[in-house]
Amino acid sequence: MRPYRPYRPYRRPPPSFKQRPMRKLALDVLFEWSKGEDYAAALIDEASHDCELSSRDTALLQTLVYGVLRHRNLLDRWAELLTDKKELDRETLAALRLGLVQLLVLDMAPHAAVNETVEHAGRAGALVNAVLRRALREKDALYAVRETAPLHIRFSQPDWLVRRWVKQFGETEAAALCHWNQQPAPIYVRINRLMPKRPVFSFLDDHGDDFFSVESPPREAIAAGACYVQDPSTAMAPELLNPTPSDSVLDVCAAPGGKTALMAQMMRNDGRITATDSSGKRLERMMGNLSRLGVNNVTSITHDWIEKPGGPVENKKFDRILLDVPCSNTGVIRRRVDVRWRLRESDFAELAAVQFQLLMNSVGVLKPGGAIVYSTCSIDAEENEQVVQKALAAEPRLKLAETKQSLPHRDGLDGAYAARLELSV
Repeated sequence: MRPYRPYRPYRRPPPSFKQRPMRKLALDVLFEWSKGEDYAAALIDEASHDCELSSRDTALLQTLVYGVLRHRNLLDRWAELLTDKKELDRETLAALRLGLVQLLVLDMAPHAAVNETVEHAGRAGALVNAVLRRALREKDALYAVRETAPLHIRFSQPDWLVRRWVKQFGETEAAALCHWNQQPAPIYVRINRLMPKRPVFSFLDDHGDDFFSVESPPREAIAAGACYVQDPSTAMAPELLNPTPSDSVLDVCAAPGGKTALMAQMMRNDGRITATDSSGKRLERMMGNLSRLGVNNVTSITHDWIEKPGGPVENKKFDRILLDVPCSNTGVIRRRVDVRWRLRESDFAELAAVQFQLLMNSVGVLKPGGAIVYSTCSIDAEENEQVVQKALAAEPRLKLAETKQSLPHRDGLDGAYAARLELSV
C-alpha cells in the first residue's frame, strides 16, 4: 500500500514540456520529482503521454530517471571526487548525475551520453563536459571507490534506513537487502481464473499458483481481463484470510484492487465483498479493473476509517476482513525506486499509529468467530509485529492464529507481512 498521505493529483506539465530530446526530458522529469509532490512512475507516465513517446523511448526515459534515483548517493560521491569537492548548483549536479549514470552504471555509448547531456546542461556545459570525460579516463578508480564505500553510498540508500536495517537484520542481511533493492524488478502476471479462456503468452518463469514472470506485459491478455499484473507476494494476505462463497467479506483499503480480485476468484464470484477506500477516484479506477477481470461480487463504498470508525454500513458486521494498510513500502523499494528518498525516519511511528487505529476500527465491525488479516508491504517490525502485539493487548478477545512474511533478499519476492487474527465468540 502507498504511504498514508493526502491524495494529490498530478499537475500536467506545461506545453513546453513536449517535444524535448530524451535526455532533456529526463532532466525535466527529475526536476519535477525533486519538488517532492509526485512519484517518479507518475511523472514518467505523464511525460510519455504528453510527448506521445513510443514504447522504446518510454523505456529509455524510465531507464535514465530510475538510474539516477536508484544510484543517487553513489553518483553524488563520484561527482564530489571528480570535481574536487566543488560546490555545485542543483542544475549542474542533476546533469552530472545523468551523465555519470549513463557512463558508469548503464554502460551507454560514451559519445551520446556525453554530448547530449552536455548539450542540455546549460551554462554548466563546459564543466559537465570536463567532468564526464575525466570519469571515462578514471573509470577503474571510481569503481574501486564504489566497492569500498559504506553501504548507504555503495547501494544508495538513506544512511538512517541502512542503520535501521542493520539493527533489525544484522549487517550481512542488511547488505543483501540493499543489493536486492538495486536490481530491476521483474514483471509478474497472475492468471485470472474467472475468465473462461486461459491466455496464451510467453513467460520467463512459472512461479506457481498462476503467477508468471514475463519480459513485458502481455497487453492483449491484460486488456481482455485474462490476467493481471501482480507480484506473487500480494497473494499472501488473501490466502491467509481464505474467504469462502458463504462469507461476507470487507476489504478495508481496497484500491487498486489486486487482492480484491484474487479474493473474488477464491470465492468463485459468489458471496459478497464490500470494498472501501478513502478516495473515490481510486475506487472508480479499481471498479474498472474488476469489471475487466469479470468480478461481479464486489460493492464499493468511499469511506475514511480514521474519520468514521463505525464502518460504511450502520450495524453491519463481517465474517472476514482484509486490512491491507497504508505503509512505508520498504518491502517494495526495488519496484518503487524513489520510495527510499520520500521516507523520513519519523514516518514509521506516524504510520504505526494510523495502522493501529485502522486495525482497531476494523475489528469493531468483525463478527465474533470471524477473522481479520492485517497486512503490509513493509519489512519493518514497527509496522508489522509491533502493531499486531499492541492490538492483541488492547483487545483480549483477539487471538493471533498465524503470521507470514516475505523478506525480499531471503525469499526472492517483494517484501510483505500478514497476520491472521481471530475474534473469539
